[in-house]
Amino acid sequence: MSALGVRTWTLRGRIVALCVAVGVILGALGVFAAITAAEHNRQLDDVLNRVAPMRAAGESLSTAVVDQETGVRGFAITGRDVNLQPYLRGLQDQNTQIARIESFLRPGDREIRAGLDQVKARIDDWHRAVADPVVDTVRTSGVEAAQVRVEAGGTSSFDQVRGAIDRMQGHIQALRTRSADAAKESSQTMVAIEIAAAAIIVLAGALLLLLLDRLVSRPIVELADQVRRVAAGDYERHIESPVGAPELVRLAGDVDAMRQQIASELSEVRGARQQIEWVNQQLQTQAEELTRSNRDLEQFAYVASHDLQEPLRKVASFCQLLQRRYAGQLDERADQYIGFAVDGAQRMQRLINDLLAFSRIGRLTSGFTDVDLNRVLDDVKSQLEARAGADAEITWSRLPTVEGEEPLLTTLFVNLIGNSLKFRRPDVPPTIRITAERDGKEWRINVRDNGIGIEAEFADKVFVIFQRLHARDAYEGTGIGLAIVKKIVEYHGGRIWLDVDVTPGASIWFTLPVLIGADEPGEEQESREVVGA
Repeated sequence: MSALGVRTWTLRGRIVALCVAVGVILGALGVFAAITAAEHNRQLDDVLNRVAPMRAAGESLSTAVVDQETGVRGFAITGRDVNLQPYLRGLQDQNTQIARIESFLRPGDREIRAGLDQVKARIDDWHRAVADPVVDTVRTSGVEAAQVRVEAGGTSSFDQVRGAIDRMQGHIQALRTRSADAAKESSQTMVAIEIAAAAIIVLAGALLLLLLDRLVSRPIVELADQVRRVAAGDYERHIESPVGAPELVRLAGDVDAMRQQIASELSEVRGARQQIEWVNQQLQTQAEELTRSNRDLEQFAYVASHDLQEPLRKVASFCQLLQRRYAGQLDERADQYIGFAVDGAQRMQRLINDLLAFSRIGRLTSGFTDVDLNRVLDDVKSQLEARAGADAEITWSRLPTVEGEEPLLTTLFVNLIGNSLKFRRPDVPPTIRITAERDGKEWRINVRDNGIGIEAEFADKVFVIFQRLHARDAYEGTGIGLAIVKKIVEYHGGRIWLDVDVTPGASIWFTLPVLIGADEPGEEQESREVVGA
């Protein structure tokens, strides 16, 4: 087996070889069974269609001879022709049966043929010695002479006829026995062939099961056990199948290569994860440092703006007193210097007030409540009525109720609408429109005006503190207003951005969360409610 390299054969090759070997053996058995069946049929046919009729013909021949003997004796007693009829019919039947027996004979039936020849010779002897003389005596000398001849002839001649017939029948019976024994032997051979075929099939099935168990089932179970151990975390375990079929050996090799690749990538992932954890830890440390720094800065801005108010108020007050008391009493340059000091003190007061308001957002809180933005807009419009003038148009309707701090939301709209009024186009009545629309779990609120607008390149800068887009001489301001707006929106959990695709004018969007329990989430997705002025 090893010389043929069976161990290197694939599972398919081994199964094909087993099937071919079993097929060849079963084919040979089939051919042998076919030959045996044909011989068996021939032997049965010989017994049934040749020997049995031949034996029956022998019996009939014996009967025909007895009829002849009876007819001769009856004719010798009575002398009437009617009593001679059995002799004549027996003579005819004798020839017929002899002809039948001869027709069944084959070249190999020498004993039967010899027996038949003796029968015919003894019959001829009996005809010459007994039958024909008696019949002639009856016709020529009368029945008494014929009876004397019959008595004188005895039965020895006829007994020889019967003995010859019996010996021939014995040969025929011997032939029948041999043919029957041969048929029985061939039948037993066929049964043995069927048993051998069944045994070969069972043996081949058992061998196939043993082959599959040894080359497939057991190696697969062992391979699956190794794979489960690797899947459980033992990535360094080597996977192999040394006793399986070549296909399973190659499969185990491929699985082990995959394990090695996974182990290598897992090692890299673990290294990367450790590095990411280290980076996250550093970022967390830096974020904590940044938070602490921002908190210190906010504390500093709050304390500085709060503590600077009192001395600055005194400086501004005394400068204004100097301006009122000594205005026109000093020279023109002194009045100009005093005016610069008053203007600088007032701008410093506005800057500190705005910075203080910016630093107070989220620090001094009264708690969130339900705030109706329609009521907030009524208050804002009232506050800005003097700045808006008679030609300004500020419109809104059906704004939502949100959760927040009403003073901060009021400050938010005061700064946005105040900017729209400040940056109006010359000789164009300002038009400001506030709309809101539902988008899932948040409200998208838009403040749209027809002013001078904001260039797209400044979209990211307008919300930065102290960021000014125009000279102080053109438009007053501290550069903190939109920074306060952004901080208020983020304090309420929203977002703010500038819509740069809108012209003319400016369009600022910001979001605020929808009140909890206002609508079911599914209904919020399906019904996009739009509220416009």
